[in-house]
Amino acid sequence: MEKIKVLHIITRLILGGAQENTLYTVEGLMKDSAYDVTLVSGPTTGPEGSLVSKAKGFGVNLVIIKSLTRNINPFSDISAFLSLYKLIKKNDFDIVHTHSSKAGIIGRLAAKLAGCSVIIHTIHGLPFHPYQNRFLNFFYIRLERLAGKFTDKIITVCDSMAQKAQVAGIKPVHGYVTVYSGMDLGKFIEERTSSHQAKRNIGVPADAKVVGKVARLFPLKGYEYFISAAKYISESVQNVYFLIVGDGILRKQLEEMVRQMGLKDRFIFAGLVPQEDVPKFIAAMDIVVHTSLREGLARVIPQAMAMSKPVVSFDIDGARELVHNNDTGYLVMPKDTKGLSDRVIDLLNNTEKAEKMGLNGKNLVDPAFRIETMIDKIKEIYDNLLTSSKGNF
Repeated sequence: MEKIKVLHIITRLILGGAQENTLYTVEGLMKDSAYDVTLVSGPTTGPEGSLVSKAKGFGVNLVIIKSLTRNINPFSDISAFLSLYKLIKKNDFDIVHTHSSKAGIIGRLAAKLAGCSVIIHTIHGLPFHPYQNRFLNFFYIRLERLAGKFTDKIITVCDSMAQKAQVAGIKPVHGYVTVYSGMDLGKFIEERTSSHQAKRNIGVPADAKVVGKVARLFPLKGYEYFISAAKYISESVQNVYFLIVGDGILRKQLEEMVRQMGLKDRFIFAGLVPQEDVPKFIAAMDIVVHTSLREGLARVIPQAMAMSKPVVSFDIDGARELVHNNDTGYLVMPKDTKGLSDRVIDLLNNTEKAEKMGLNGKNLVDPAFRIETMIDKIKEIYDNLLTSSKGNF
């Protein structure tokens, strides 16, 4: 039997949720002899780190298109479109599966014009949101509606993304399917670093309370609300520290904010850490907070829950699908610094409650967020769409 030829397209392979999802999907398909998989990416630049070496370590057939950049540029975008069109036409892919907004628009258009029979797009996070100007919002919605017309199925990483896309008119309700973003969940479940040791490793007392956040230091990640809440928390709870895991363009600004609030001795900026070390840092956290203002479904939420950590999160996008009030953690209205601090203080002062929430969370995410679960669902989608496309001839 001929192999099913699949092309995945993403704008860049930085250390991020969409990129990890894509890379794990490609790796999982490669393990099945029925598939011949190629991954296309643009150049990977920026302070967020890179997954390129990891992709090469997996043996991925990786094609870099230099003109496929994140920022809009008519000249490079046309060049990227032509490169993708030629690649798809030459290799006669059975399935083109795109990720991220820029690669999603250009890649799907190229696939359609090249005559690909099955076109799929994964929404990891919508490109339009309330925090951008009206013109950009209108522009992105119109582009997504256009691309939606020649997309056979849209995969979303949470139900919330599908609902928002449907409301925006991207595609009718039957055009979506939710597949939770797979990850190496066992790495988190099986982490053996004790809480006391993990705390000593980051330079705080073994009996300290640690509140942590894992995310890039970029706009809309909500670090200003986390730091503001830390002021309230530190005034109410003794021996509490705050751990930030991640790096980005806002680091100096956030460090200055911490200094001005008199919290310099209470904050640890771990910076960009190797992926395999993230569980060791979460092990040091008593509570994990998620204060982003927009995110499909942050991977740190299931990762924290896999390690039996309660989560306090802003009630945005897919967070409510995992963070259940008084069960696995607490949801707080976005930007509600006081509400965030009150919920964290409640858990810091009620260890038994926090531990119970952590255990409930662990039961919720396993096996739903395992890589194998994600791959099985994606293969099922592929099979159904290929069968349907053959039936139309």
